[in-house]
Amino acid sequence: MGFKKDEASSSSHVLSIPREDTPLLGKIQHLSSPSKTFANVFIAIVGAGVLGLPYTFKRTGWVMGSIMLFSVAFLTYYCMMLLVYSRRKIESHIKAAKISSFGDLGFAVCGPVGRLSVDLMIILSQAGFCVSYLIFVANTLAYLFNYSIAKPDPKILGLSPKAAYIWGCFPFQLGLNSIPTLTLLAPLSIFADIAELGAMGVVMVEDVMIYLQNRPVLEMFGGFNVFFYGLGVAVYAFEGIGMVLPLESETRDKDKFGKILGLAMGFISLLFGAFGVLGYFAFGEDTKDIITTNLGQGLLSTFVQLGLCINLFFSFPLMMNPVYEVMERRFWEGRYCVWLRWLVVLAVTFVALAVPNFADFLSLVGSSVCIVLGFVLPSLFHLIAFKDELRWYGFASDAALIVMGTIFAVYGTSSSLMEIFAKKA
Repeated sequence: MGFKKDEASSSSHVLSIPREDTPLLGKIQHLSSPSKTFANVFIAIVGAGVLGLPYTFKRTGWVMGSIMLFSVAFLTYYCMMLLVYSRRKIESHIKAAKISSFGDLGFAVCGPVGRLSVDLMIILSQAGFCVSYLIFVANTLAYLFNYSIAKPDPKILGLSPKAAYIWGCFPFQLGLNSIPTLTLLAPLSIFADIAELGAMGVVMVEDVMIYLQNRPVLEMFGGFNVFFYGLGVAVYAFEGIGMVLPLESETRDKDKFGKILGLAMGFISLLFGAFGVLGYFAFGEDTKDIITTNLGQGLLSTFVQLGLCINLFFSFPLMMNPVYEVMERRFWEGRYCVWLRWLVVLAVTFVALAVPNFADFLSLVGSSVCIVLGFVLPSLFHLIAFKDELRWYGFASDAALIVMGTIFAVYGTSSSLMEIFAKKA
């Protein structure tokens, strides 16, 4: 395969430094059972992106949106397995290598350039997720407590409600993100996903009841101009490819990991599809970019929305930890640096203030870094790792994903940026 002996020692040395994604799971002492692996996959993938799916289905049409969602789910699973196969191949060839993360694999395959590429994508994607969290929390709180028919454009201390709530979160996030270890925060991650699943269930039941009453006019297919928009949101919704190698490492029966991952992805895609379709069916053309704001001002709706806000608020430091691992490793010799973390939180806050629309931002992050991280890099690493063994169809599939992923990323990023700037203007 072309790996030299000196490369093995170099890889082994670099692969021992802190990983950019392992802290999200914490330090696990025992290998995971199939059921725990299934749950870990669910926790790693399900996030705030699902809340923008009903609005996306309004833009793309519910049939086109569903086809796109399931296609992205399949391709995401396929590329996740490419990472697993590439890791197994390299570890079998270089006995001393221990590849525990996406960045480790990037270094083993492409050297420092590979690790730099993964590090950059990890920073942009994880920070992007946290920007969307702040936007969701601020917009939801503003909708619940400030907007009314009598006063549609209120101000809080001279700021818009969105800006006021984002800045209100800032000092608390400085404190949470200053915690050097995630041991105390780990239970919040599990709580957040359980609460989000419960909230999704409540929202879907409400959607069915509202649809039976209103039966709005629905579109099955949108135009080609919204294809890349929908693709970006769908890719964003299936976040978590950076966790697949740590998850596979912690699985007790590694031969069954592919099947468990496939079952988890199938379940998640059905859940996402039902959530998106039911949300659009309930509200039709009135579907908003954050579906929970369509539910009105009732007690149940308020409880669900506040629960989601609390969960995403406490998920922020968990999702930012991979960013800190990379930044501190590259700029502070791997040591804890509180002022560097504060600067990153400040930068994320400014970006959240600048982005006007939740779903538009999901599309931007999904179209840019998530497509590269989820499709382009796994295919490239697999192509390099197996370059001497791939048959023509394997080479063609990897090359096709690299080329199409790059085209989609470039075009999707430009269309999402034009969408955001057009709304700001």
